[in-house]
Amino acid sequence: MGYTVTYHALNSKSVIDYLKGRPALEAVIPQRDGLVAKEVGDGNLNLVFIIESQDDPGQAVVLKQALPYLRVAGDSWPLTRERMRFETQALLKHNELAPGLVPIVYDFDEDMSLVVMEYLGNHEIMRKPLVERQKFPHFVDHISTFMARSLFFTSDLYLTGVAKKEMQAKFINPHLCKIQEDFVFTNPYMESPENNWNPEIDAEVQAVRANGQLKLALAEMKASYMTSGQALIHSDLHTGSIMVNKTDTRVIDPEFAFYGPMGFDVGAVLENLVLNYLSHYAHTPDSDARAAYQAYLLEVVRDVWNEFARKFEDIWVANNQGELMQAKFWEFPAGEQAFAEFRRRYIQKILRDTAGHGGAKMLRRMMGIVNIWDITSIEDLQKRAVCERLAIKIGSRWILERDKISSVDDLVRIVVDETKDT
Repeated sequence: MGYTVTYHALNSKSVIDYLKGRPALEAVIPQRDGLVAKEVGDGNLNLVFIIESQDDPGQAVVLKQALPYLRVAGDSWPLTRERMRFETQALLKHNELAPGLVPIVYDFDEDMSLVVMEYLGNHEIMRKPLVERQKFPHFVDHISTFMARSLFFTSDLYLTGVAKKEMQAKFINPHLCKIQEDFVFTNPYMESPENNWNPEIDAEVQAVRANGQLKLALAEMKASYMTSGQALIHSDLHTGSIMVNKTDTRVIDPEFAFYGPMGFDVGAVLENLVLNYLSHYAHTPDSDARAAYQAYLLEVVRDVWNEFARKFEDIWVANNQGELMQAKFWEFPAGEQAFAEFRRRYIQKILRDTAGHGGAKMLRRMMGIVNIWDITSIEDLQKRAVCERLAIKIGSRWILERDKISSVDDLVRIVVDETKDT
C-alpha cells in the first residue's frame, strides 16, 4: 500500500519512511531495512537526499524535493512546487533522446513535489574537479551529443507544428522562467536588494549599470529568451548541473526546462568553462600549470561548439522532416545548395545567440544573487576581483560583438585578448 500524505518537506529521517511506502521503488531498493539518508542539497532551490542501504551500498537512490520557496533566498521568496513536474518531464524526455546522459527516473510524486532517480555515486559535480585541473576525455563528445539531440529532436526542424506545440504546452514554466528573466537579464544591472558582488569590483558593476549600449544588448537577449521558443532547453546547463567521471557524463537538474532559444543552453556550457579558466588566475599560482590547463579549457570550448554544430547538422540532414522546411521544400534544381545555406545560417544564429546569452550569464554571475563557486571560493577578494573584472570584460564583449561572431574561434579570441596581460 502506498505512503500517501499531503505535502510536507522531508528530512533525513522521514525520507526513509516515505521511501518504504513507495511500491515503484521495490525493485530498486528491495532491502528496506538498514537504510540511511543524508541531505546533500547545495543548490539554490531544492532539498536533495541520498538514501542507501548500509548492508548493500549499491542499493541507493537520490530523492529531490521542491520547497515552496526559493532556497537561496529563504521563505520570504515563495516559489511554485510545480517545478518538480517540469524537471521529471524533462528527465524522461532526455532519457528518451539522449539515453545514458541523464539519470534514470524511478518514481515521481506530484503531491509531494519530488522525484526519485538514479544515484550517481561514482560521479561528481563538474565544477570542483575543474578547479582541481582534472580533465575529462569524454566530456566533449557527451555534452555535444546531449545538446544536439535534445535540442534538434524537440524543435520545428524535426517535429510537426502540432507535435511541437503540444510538447511546448507541457513545458509552460512561467515561475522558473521569471527567475531567469529577473536574475540573468534584469536585476543584476540595476538596484535590487538581492544583488551581491565583491566590493572590490564596485566601480565595474556601476559601469555596467550605466552602459547604454550594453543594457540595450541585454534587453535584446532578454527578448530572445522570452520569445524564441526554438526547442526544449535545459535552461540551467552550467557545470553545476553536470556530473562527470573519466568515462561518463550526466546532465542533471532540468527544473528550468521550457521552450526557449537553443543558444541559451550552449552559451551556459561555454561561459562556465570560461569562468573556470579565469578562476585559475587565483586557484593555480604556478604559471606553467595554469597556462597548460587554461589552454586545455579553451580547446574544450572550441571542441564543444564544433562537435555540437557538426552533430546537429548531421542529425538535421538525416531527419529533415519537421514543420520548418521539410525535405520536399528543397526539391528543386538548386535545392541542395539552398538547404545547405539555410542550415549554415541557422547554426550561425545559434552561435551568435550562444555568445549573447553566454555573455549575459557571465555578467550576472559577477553582480547578481547567484554567483559561481569557481570564483567565490577564492578567499582573497583582490585576487578574486582580478578574475571578476576579466569576466565582466569578456561577457560584455560576447554580448556586444555577437552579431560579428562567425566561428567559435572569435569567442575564444576575445578571451585570449582580454587575458593576455594577466
